[in-house]
Amino acid sequence: MLENNIKPKLALSKKIRRGFYIVGGGIGTLLVGLYGFVGVRLAIASRTHPNPEAIMLLGGGKGREQFTVEFAKAHPSLDILASGVRFPEGLEVFRDAGIPEKRLYSNIYAVDTVGNFAHTVEELQKRNVHHVYLITSDYHMSRAVAVATLIFGSRGITFTPVTIVTNEPPETWSWFRIARDSSRAILWVFTGRTGANFTINLKLKR
Repeated sequence: MLENNIKPKLALSKKIRRGFYIVGGGIGTLLVGLYGFVGVRLAIASRTHPNPEAIMLLGGGKGREQFTVEFAKAHPSLDILASGVRFPEGLEVFRDAGIPEKRLYSNIYAVDTVGNFAHTVEELQKRNVHHVYLITSDYHMSRAVAVATLIFGSRGITFTPVTIVTNEPPETWSWFRIARDSSRAILWVFTGRTGANFTINLKLKR
């Protein structure tokens, strides 16, 4: 009797494991395909547009705006896309430094790293930009690169990181933050949603 009860349970356990293997294999294949696709698009963008065509600042960190002001002065031909900066203080830093407003575009609606990219990629495509300088703080750059690789890379936009050296400690649980935001970026690639708790409509103000 006991042996008869064990056999169905073993069979069910095998089916469950087989199901996990199938699902896991499917997800693995999907991710390999996605990163392969992204890698090809980044390589093409880097080859066809070797020089950055715009400056992108990720707001939210101390001193990022002032650093970008000096960087923009050294690259006067490039427009500046400031995403997630403090409003209006963050933008006033550029105006007070004499940066012409026609060079400055801002996305004040992004509230996190994934949003910085998901809510600006269409604006870059509209402007036919395929390569940007990506400016953020040293403790934030690894996560920014992970997200940019997926979101920008999937749209054929490459980037050159420009790191702001700070005295800030590394992000706590940085590996978890990178994994979390990478997962959200993958979700955006396939669904157009970032996985945030609420939907933000993209409205870029000039």
